[in-house]
Amino acid sequence: MLLAIDVGNTETKLGCFMDGSDRLVQHWRVTTESRRTADEYGAFFTQLFATAGVKASAIDAVVIASVVPRLDRTLQAVCEKFFSVTPRFLEPQHQTLMPIVTDRAAEVGADLVAAAIGGVARYGAPLIVVSYGTATVFIAISAASEYLGVAIAPGINISIDALTGGTAKLPQIALDAPERAIGRNTVEALQAGFIYGFVGQTEAIVTRMRAEMGVPARVVATGGLADVVARHSTLIQHVDPYLGLTGLQLFHVKEHGKTSGR
Repeated sequence: MLLAIDVGNTETKLGCFMDGSDRLVQHWRVTTESRRTADEYGAFFTQLFATAGVKASAIDAVVIASVVPRLDRTLQAVCEKFFSVTPRFLEPQHQTLMPIVTDRAAEVGADLVAAAIGGVARYGAPLIVVSYGTATVFIAISAASEYLGVAIAPGINISIDALTGGTAKLPQIALDAPERAIGRNTVEALQAGFIYGFVGQTEAIVTRMRAEMGVPARVVATGGLADVVARHSTLIQHVDPYLGLTGLQLFHVKEHGKTSGR
């Protein structure tokens, strides 16, 4: 069984794929905690697997996309100690599934490349992948399946925390869209500004990207908060929260085949 780990700054996604299959059979979303030791992560992962009926001994390969370098050695130690497997890391500048045509390929986030690979595999190219995570990232992929570049904006939760945390009288709010854009109380006003503001941001950037690409690229949203915006956008055609895990599975098969990690 393949374990794919997509490490983001705020959340880490884990998914299990049966050998020789691209079907995600189990998945989890947990908080990224860079201060955990390898033993703490190992015990945590093992407990997650146990609750889902997955045996640690069934894991025979691990592939990782990480944007938290501090955790890389920790996760390698976890895999070697608890799964008896040396993990393989997706490095954007070295992978061969998708050409990176930005100025500095080594600076591109491994999680974004994984999502782009998964997006093209599932929805074709040209494509715009919008990843709603710690940051909101718009990934442009050409008709030739080239990673063209991105636009990066503050993430939804960061934006909310920045406003409500720095303003004494503004409350925390649920991410639900109000019936109208003109809020008649504080909660409605905040919800209208945030939800419709993020929708407007998405549609403005997607429209500009399509114009620069010269094609009406499909749009897929991914990440934990993808559905918050997608429900109210006319441009988002698909929501796929685990595109990064799909991309990691494809990377594993393409780069290393279906052989065991042991």
